[in-house]
Amino acid sequence: MTRTHALYAFFLSCISLLGYIIFLFSNEWSGVQAAQDELLQVSYLNVGQGDASFIESSNGTQVLIDGGRDASVLQELPKVMGNFDRTIDLVVATHPDLDHIGGLVHVLERYEVKAILMTDNVNDTPAYTAFLEAVKQEGAPVLMARRGQIYDLGSGQSGSTTLTILFPDRPVRDLESNTSSIILRLSYGQADFLFTGDSPQSIEMYLVSLPDSVLQSEVLKAGHHGSRTSTAAAFAAAVRPAYAIISAGKDNDYGHPHKEVIDILRELNVETKNTADQGSIFLESNGSQIWSK
Repeated sequence: MTRTHALYAFFLSCISLLGYIIFLFSNEWSGVQAAQDELLQVSYLNVGQGDASFIESSNGTQVLIDGGRDASVLQELPKVMGNFDRTIDLVVATHPDLDHIGGLVHVLERYEVKAILMTDNVNDTPAYTAFLEAVKQEGAPVLMARRGQIYDLGSGQSGSTTLTILFPDRPVRDLESNTSSIILRLSYGQADFLFTGDSPQSIEMYLVSLPDSVLQSEVLKAGHHGSRTSTAAAFAAAVRPAYAIISAGKDNDYGHPHKEVIDILRELNVETKNTADQGSIFLESNGSQIWSK
């Protein structure tokens, strides 16, 4: 074999080896990407003294539950959506208080929202008036939450991702705003997340008393930012969470979270995470396990 032929054979061998390496890497990357695509992502956004939670199902369906009191949510959403994604499939307004809907006004102005889930509860405040105007300008379908409704967020390897409404089960137009809060349960496979807005203990205990209630969830977003008015001991025991998330502002004027709530969760061996201490909290699930991102 001439020196030229030897060099040519060596060159072909290198090309073949490089192609094989690329093939193996591509297959491995595809497997990793497929595994990532099967994950449910739930983010509890740091919006100060308020609530904002973002869900992305395994097939990419996106849900925002509440938006905090101001435009802070716009700084947090790109961290979970990316800088160029401007579409949210569903926005949930749990109740018409400023620290839950104030930021949604900015979201509705900035993002294309495909549907809005809320209640008939009304609030005679500038924040609520601005929210209703933003909803009108958005022009998205408005859905009224009612117990028993199930919203399908798409399917993954571990089954469907669903949002199930647990409360309200009645018209709530004239109820005190916290009492009207939407309570919903997010499920993917064997993993469940419970969101309670600012719902007080009276509603929590009402749900515990219902014979058909299914409350058990691995993650509980503690009601009303960890206030003693929510997270009754019997309710927490019925939920049996492994994790509790508290969305509160650092050094807030309300003293949230209250010691009584922390003691209840500690007694039940619940690991508690607080946005005031940790900033935004990111969880992922493959339908059987849940972990911090």
